[in-house]
Amino acid sequence: MSTSKAKAAGGVERPLSPHLQIYAPSWTMVMSIVHRITGAALYFGTILLAYWLIAAAVGPKAFDTAQWILGSWIGRLVLFGYTWALVHHLIGGIRFLIWDFGRCFDEKPRFMLSKLNIVLSVPLTILLWIVAYAIK
Repeated sequence: MSTSKAKAAGGVERPLSPHLQIYAPSWTMVMSIVHRITGAALYFGTILLAYWLIAAAVGPKAFDTAQWILGSWIGRLVLFGYTWALVHHLIGGIRFLIWDFGRCFDEKPRFMLSKLNIVLSVPLTILLWIVAYAIK
């Protein structure tokens, strides 16, 4: 069996699907993978948000427990990660929306959008936390 073709039923050779061993990693590929990972992480973060809201509805004791858990250093670290995942996923979604309009498919703009995804998500997350603490 060669590396580019595989034998199918009946002995017919068919091309293999492209995979990570064929393509060299690029910023666009990495940001696409991170976009998927942050999307999955948002599911778990939303469970935490639902827990907090349900605790608030149940009563003061349950809410105090939720506040204690989410207010601890590890809880805040998880919430910070959730915020970053949300911001990163949002910026990645905007990148995909731009592509849906047929824009920025050339190499340079594609690379720029992928780099902006990281470059903007970290400071925007920090800014959101600064604003949240200022309002608090």
